Amino acid sequence: QVQLVESGGGLVQPGGSLRLSCSASGLTFSRYDMAWYRQAPGKQRELVARIISDGSTDYVDSVKGRFTISRDNAKNTVYLQINSLKPEDTAVYYCNAVFRVHTGWAPLFSWGQGTQVTVSS
Repeated sequence: QVQLVESGGGLVQPGGSLRLSCSASGLTFSRYDMAWYRQAPGKQRELVARIISDGSTDYVDSVKGRFTISRDNAKNTVYLQINSLKPEDTAVYYCNAVFRVHTGWAPLFSWGQGTQVTVSS
């Protein structure tokens, strides 16, 4: 059974930074493309960053230059470094393995509990 456990969120001021972690178990982690999603209050969950098995990355435009996704296959962990935080980054952040569908990417496994990021002065 696959488990995804996110951590590292918190309350930060605008312009601050956070490093989120997602520990995965029950899967051969290195074989999977991994992604970070976020869900803001009243909005749909959106994929914000993705890292494929060879380490290549991509991001939605709204986070490019501020978010960095990385992975440590030896630790079965994917990270999201978030810099220059903005109030609109406030959301619950989740990770998941993803696979390609005709409209983009879709999550593979059940969601973890997520980690709350709140950006406020």
